[in-house]
Amino acid sequence: MHVPDGFIDAPVSLAAGAAAAGAVAVSLRGARRELDERAAPLAGLVAAFIFAVQMLNFPVAAGTSGHLLGGALAAILVGPYTGVLCVSVVLLMQGVLFADGGLTALGVNVVNMAVVTVVVAYAVFRGLLKLLPDTRRSVTVAAFAGALLSVPGAAVTFTLLYALGGTTDVSVGKVFTAMVGVHVLIGIGEAVITAATVAAVLAVRPDLVHGARTLASPLKLRVGGELVDAPVAAPAAAAARPGGSTRKVWATGLVTALVLAGFVSFYASASPDGLEKVAADQGIDQKVQEHAAADSPLADYSVKDVDDVRLSGGLAGVIGVGATVAVGTGIFWTVRRRRADESAALPASPSAAG
Repeated sequence: MHVPDGFIDAPVSLAAGAAAAGAVAVSLRGARRELDERAAPLAGLVAAFIFAVQMLNFPVAAGTSGHLLGGALAAILVGPYTGVLCVSVVLLMQGVLFADGGLTALGVNVVNMAVVTVVVAYAVFRGLLKLLPDTRRSVTVAAFAGALLSVPGAAVTFTLLYALGGTTDVSVGKVFTAMVGVHVLIGIGEAVITAATVAAVLAVRPDLVHGARTLASPLKLRVGGELVDAPVAAPAAAAARPGGSTRKVWATGLVTALVLAGFVSFYASASPDGLEKVAADQGIDQKVQEHAAADSPLADYSVKDVDDVRLSGGLAGVIGVGATVAVGTGIFWTVRRRRADESAALPASPSAAG
């Protein structure tokens, strides 16, 4: 789904860039409400994990592969506003360092892969949670459904942008049918990865899952005709304490991301992904342009002058995870600090002052 330069004309690319910039600005403000002491470090890890898993293309049909987009996973784990920022950071790192996704098409990619996937996935997720029992299984099921629908949602958005500014004369109907058809299959893989990851985090630290916060609501007891919060058991309270075991979860997640990007990625499918396959089959890649960062030392997820293919790809993956977690964590801690500064600047309430 990484759109290269040349697929979409300049006016539509500029309009998409403006829309993406607006969405990121709104998300920066919204993320201040989502990023607390636990979510801020986790958000940087989520971005790095998405980067790593996007290197793991899986086969979906003859000669076609897919990979995680990550919008659903990010939105459910750290919140929709922060989720948009997570995927945007990943796309920025991929475009600048690895020549993956055009630089003039960065706005198009942010709209498709960050904004649309998050909006579709989180809307489906929250809607289903209102209908399902308040259980961990329901969170996992809703995560699966949201992720499944987010991928064809992004494919539809690409088709719309192509209809407005495609640089070839291939019919929109052909592009729509091909894009949605293959990305429904990719969506199944997205759903499996998202649901499995959410379930794993729920099993060890449900308090770290933004979309499962209703599960942490205190038990109510009726005392003297009134509902009051039940006492919290000591183990649960310890697990829910900010930073109680967040460092352990963070370290485990980072090691997992490094292993996936540095080792497992070597075994990923070499087949073209959904957009590449559709572009080649339908001829919408006739005017594709060379990436501005094609001469980057890390272009195509390999380290320049390292001849061993396995070592080159592994080193590139590790560098990418490190860069993504560093940039992402820096951004999220800055947003978190600004929230804290604004809270400190608020005047004291009359009751507190009196």
